Amino acid sequence: MMKMTSTERFAARNAAILPSHFYNIKADLPVAPKPPLHPGTKAPLQPADLEPVFSKGFIAQEITGERFVPIPEAVREKYAVYRPTPLIYASGLRRALDTPAHIFYKYEGVGPVGSHKSNTALMQAYLAAQEGIETLVTETGAGQWGSALAQAGAFFDINVRVFMVRASFRQKPGRRTLMEMFGATVEESPSPSTNFGRTLYEKDPNHPGSLGIAISEAIEVAVGGKNSKYSLGSVLDAVLMHQTVIGQEADRQLAAAGAEPDVVIACVGGGSNFGGIAFPFVRKNLKEGKKTRYIAVEPEACPSLTKGDLRYDHGDTAGMTPLLYMYTLGMDFIPAPIHAGGLRYHGMAPLVSHLKDQGMVETQAFSQPAIFEAGMFFFKAEGILPAPESSHAVAAAITEALEAKKTGEEKVILFNLSGHGFLDLAAYAKNGNGSAAKK
Repeated sequence: MMKMTSTERFAARNAAILPSHFYNIKADLPVAPKPPLHPGTKAPLQPADLEPVFSKGFIAQEITGERFVPIPEAVREKYAVYRPTPLIYASGLRRALDTPAHIFYKYEGVGPVGSHKSNTALMQAYLAAQEGIETLVTETGAGQWGSALAQAGAFFDINVRVFMVRASFRQKPGRRTLMEMFGATVEESPSPSTNFGRTLYEKDPNHPGSLGIAISEAIEVAVGGKNSKYSLGSVLDAVLMHQTVIGQEADRQLAAAGAEPDVVIACVGGGSNFGGIAFPFVRKNLKEGKKTRYIAVEPEACPSLTKGDLRYDHGDTAGMTPLLYMYTLGMDFIPAPIHAGGLRYHGMAPLVSHLKDQGMVETQAFSQPAIFEAGMFFFKAEGILPAPESSHAVAAAITEALEAKKTGEEKVILFNLSGHGFLDLAAYAKNGNGSAAKK
């Protein structure tokens, strides 16, 4: 029998960790979430209602009840360029905190554009290409999602047009440059190029914008364009399902280390990276009786889970999207222009909202000064600069580790470091004073 070379063993080990299927948590929920409603009739949404907006392949994944959905080989090949992403034992952070807790983080910043967003961007671009769609239109807050879709469009030969929330467009010019390098067209939102955006732009050309506004503009252009469709980087069921490659990998990597998490943490804006890391572990709570805790962390400036209402609301500001049953601050809510632009969304993914409503998810909120302090502390301890969004998860992980220090508990903490902050240096220069709360 021929022996495997070291290269073949490496490839085989990675292939064993990289999932072959997405995990659909809806198949295991004891209580089904409430369905989305048609914005006009208020009746439960039908697949045909979504066809003017999304590709048919995406719609099929949005409504499927299958527990495991195959990942096409063409997409898996693109994943294999950067996946499996590393699971890192935070030994430096543990020493700096002097805690008995064991801290692991899944580092999604090694992805093509520095965040977890490529996991769904590649899948959505592939589905659009299969149908011959020429243009995908989207919005982006901090720019990670827009960057990911821009690259995925370049990979699968699809034009990409991005409406970037003005506050982030001006705070993070590097993200715009990155998107344009991939061939995408990028506009500030609110913009004068759409009917809805124009109504806001003409009143205030410096309107800070919001994800809800940018979504409205993107949908208007996608529906009114020729052979174009809309693409969304968070909130929807299929998007969260695509992100479960994160949690599935983390589960296998932790098992190889002989560990299981006592608590799983991620930041939340629309809910995609939280669902991505948490849902495969939530399955163990549902099917195996595990008692793992799950903490969704958001900014105090946009506290949809901690202070929002659970009700039907539009996902955008103009009221063009279906009505989603979710925790929301209201479709007209305009958050302060914080640097964690990816978390400036008025609502929360229906699936994450459902898990909170069912008592399966805890929530926390942190101020902008607190998360920059946590990000700087992590940077000095681990050598990786987290995105401002991801620093919310870092802050919560530090809080858990310090609590373990008080109680002497040797618990296992897993959090998702959903993206790096190397394109956020200006924000750190302005907000990160380098001091850390040593408790």
